Amino acid sequence: MNLSELKKKPTAELFDIAQSMGVEGISRVRKQDIIFGMLKTHAKSGEDIYGDGVLEILQDGFGFLRSQSSNYIAGADDIYVSPSQI
Repeated sequence: MNLSELKKKPTAELFDIAQSMGVEGISRVRKQDIIFGMLKTHAKSGEDIYGDGVLEILQDGFGFLRSQSSNYIAGADDIYVSPSQI
């Protein structure tokens, strides 16, 4: 599952996909919450999730993938990258 591709889809399409995946509690939530529910369900099944962006490594040794869609500014949608993955 590719996070960047999900972000490009309209909310109605995401809602339909989430329902077909069996994601619960998405009847009246934001697009971001639908995507999070989908990713959570997908991850529980042990499948990979892909994202892209520019890696910003912080002094503590971990980092975040910053996305072009948010002009590489820190935000709630950034992907955490652990020190062991860097």
